[in-house]
Amino acid sequence: MTKVQNLFPSSQGNVQSQSVASQYNIRPLRHLAIIMDGNGRWASKRHLPRLAGHKAGVSALRRVVECATDENIEMLSVYAFSTENWARPRAEVDGLMRLFWETIRSDLEKLHRDGVRLRHLGRLQDLSSDIQKAVRDSVELTRNNTRIGLNVCFNYGGRAELVDAIRQIIADGRNPETITEELISSYLYTRDLPDPDMVIRTAGEMRVSNFLLWQSAYSEYYATPTLWPDFGREDLREALNSYHQRQRRFGRLPVSPTSVAQGE
Repeated sequence: MTKVQNLFPSSQGNVQSQSVASQYNIRPLRHLAIIMDGNGRWASKRHLPRLAGHKAGVSALRRVVECATDENIEMLSVYAFSTENWARPRAEVDGLMRLFWETIRSDLEKLHRDGVRLRHLGRLQDLSSDIQKAVRDSVELTRNNTRIGLNVCFNYGGRAELVDAIRQIIADGRNPETITEELISSYLYTRDLPDPDMVIRTAGEMRVSNFLLWQSAYSEYYATPTLWPDFGREDLREALNSYHQRQRRFGRLPVSPTSVAQGE
């Protein structure tokens, strides 16, 4: 397996270009979520096994984490393996499990040195015992790091997350009259995390694929035809440019400069 020794580069060094947020003189987005799609198609175009595409996707993740750090993005959530992906061919599923485990084991110390805070989102109990231990160890080791948060959505599904939350709310004996959006949020895998400001989907698909359904209710969406292994710094900057030119209203009317000046 291709190791990812340089998956997360050191925070030291010069930034080569001005961040997108600083160009617009506004605060950068806080939480970016990515549906990393197109690994299989990338491999097929090159007459390679599908797993080769997933390995190439690791390099894309390295590029994106580096750029996100330059852009002062505090948190990334990446969709690595969905609850529906179990239906894929057994060889591909086994390969993805092995790649996930080996990546954690080979890079954990470097991730920790580089200040990356890891968090797993999904049904951990359905994974093998060695993967469960590797995930728990990585989360525990990096829990106090502050450079950037990386939430790996592995064996994750938005509907499954809501089912798990509802089951726990019932098990805790909550009075139906006390159930609010805030209470439900506190039972999700993402409890205590900010909702994503933007969701990027690669490979030209135009669907949410059961990803962060509750949390992305008011996220900005951005789709690109670029396959995930080919996704790089310029692709991300184009997405951020699009985000910073939008006006997020959250269901409210836009506030005009005139109305603000008049105190309306």
